[in-house]
Amino acid sequence: MNLLHRRICRSDAWATRMHGEVLPWVCRTVPLDGDVLEIGPGYGVTTRWLAGKGGRLTAVEVDPDLADGVRSSFGDRVDVHTGDGADLPFPDASFDTVVCFTMLHHVPSPEQQDRLFAEAARVLRPGGVFAGLDSRLNLRFRLIHIGDTMTVVDPDGLPDRLGAAGLGGIEVDTVPKAFRFRAIK
Repeated sequence: MNLLHRRICRSDAWATRMHGEVLPWVCRTVPLDGDVLEIGPGYGVTTRWLAGKGGRLTAVEVDPDLADGVRSSFGDRVDVHTGDGADLPFPDASFDTVVCFTMLHHVPSPEQQDRLFAEAARVLRPGGVFAGLDSRLNLRFRLIHIGDTMTVVDPDGLPDRLGAAGLGGIEVDTVPKAFRFRAIK
């Protein structure tokens, strides 16, 4: 991520917006009280919110420095792994819920995004929920990502992609700058 993007993602304003508006909207019907996996916690803003929801929280972060930061911030309250969401280091059917927030566009290709979706489905228990949020393309989003990896997910095509990963009961809701999704194993 470029310097501006890093600054935004670590800011109090971002945390306040995510905790007060965005995450409650995304997770309104998502069970967070069992074994929960967060893919791509970044700086841990969303992890902080999830950690207060009562589940046993595990996080996997591809960037070793960010994973170390999340690990040091949460200690033994969150089981943090350094790894790739498209190649998860967990056995099949390990989690009740898998979530990812504002990170799919950082996955370098649609093919790797599809592998991440398949991995989320693989590690979910039957009846488990995969849910998340990502941004929709707009000028501000483009400017924040100058020099960054930015592989935008088309929310209209997401149901087919999640279905191909082995998920069902797919819901995608859009607002002007973002979309949320929910699917069941």
